[in-house]
Amino acid sequence: MTKTTYRNRKAVQLDTDELRVTVLVEGGHVAELFHKPTGTNPLWTPPWPSLEPSAYNEAEHPEYGRNAESRLLAGISGHNICLDIFGGPSDEEAAAGLDVHGEGPVVPYEIGPDGDGLVCEAELPEAGLRFSRRLHIAAGGAVVRFRETVENLRAADRPIGWTQHVTLGPPFLERGVTRFRATGARSKTMESEFAGEHGFQKVGAGFDWPLAPLKDGAASDLQVYTDAPVSGAFSTTLMDPSREHAHFIAWSPASRLVCGYVWKRSDFPWLGRWEENCSRADPPWNSGTITLGMEFGVSPMPESRRQMIERGSLFGVPGFRWIPARTKVEVSYCAFLGRTDTIPEEVKWDGGGGVVW
Repeated sequence: MTKTTYRNRKAVQLDTDELRVTVLVEGGHVAELFHKPTGTNPLWTPPWPSLEPSAYNEAEHPEYGRNAESRLLAGISGHNICLDIFGGPSDEEAAAGLDVHGEGPVVPYEIGPDGDGLVCEAELPEAGLRFSRRLHIAAGGAVVRFRETVENLRAADRPIGWTQHVTLGPPFLERGVTRFRATGARSKTMESEFAGEHGFQKVGAGFDWPLAPLKDGAASDLQVYTDAPVSGAFSTTLMDPSREHAHFIAWSPASRLVCGYVWKRSDFPWLGRWEENCSRADPPWNSGTITLGMEFGVSPMPESRRQMIERGSLFGVPGFRWIPARTKVEVSYCAFLGRTDTIPEEVKWDGGGGVVW
């Protein structure tokens, strides 16, 4: 573990012959999964300057917007945690200072060595939770093992959102080029208008992965990134209930880099697919951002806490997770990278450091 700076941010790194993993101290974001053989970081690097969340001030930093998302956007990078909500706060929560996706991606973390890896720990004081994430690079390959723990510090059971907000970006992500695979089953588009005039998916439509219904009656294959000059979309997919593990795979023909994540389906039954393709004109987006979020978690849709609880479930599967009083809940998953001439149709994870395709 090495302390460093990354885009003027406090960070720590794990480094091997094949892989460099960079984690930001504030917010705990995994900013880099840098694959050295291809010289590529598939994760999204925002085009605007990166700012520590603790340094953000609405009056002094209008370039990040003036809303409950601005602190998060000022410091966002790559793979961030959404905890204890997945989505925006209520008006009352926002007025009280709660940010989009909760405290998890904006609080400071204590980061230290954990054997040959590292451990990131933080308290979420308003939520009454303690969060830890351990990262290890598996020996002999470009596989990163994650183990996360959420501890309820209160004497009352807590319903929470808990999502891995993995966001891909250029140069790995290219319009009409980058390919995807996922262990998807039943899906649904966003239940309200998304991206305004640039939203192209039919609102609130159920479908079978990967063919999403469009407003014009056609269908879009979600296994290929859009070739539209401007677009925006969100859909959620229930991971195949017949499988023990779920995964998504992304592949760049240009770099021949494949990357993805594998997790226990019972831990995170939902995969959200968020596309932002130069559709957002407000700051800091400024109509110039290309991203794709592959967001696996316990909730199907980004929404407020009240909406999450009132929804309860989708397709008969719960849309949030309970953390019992004074109790810890642990999950594990992994990220993998490698070089290949074609996109794998399947990957298998042994629950440790082994991933094959």
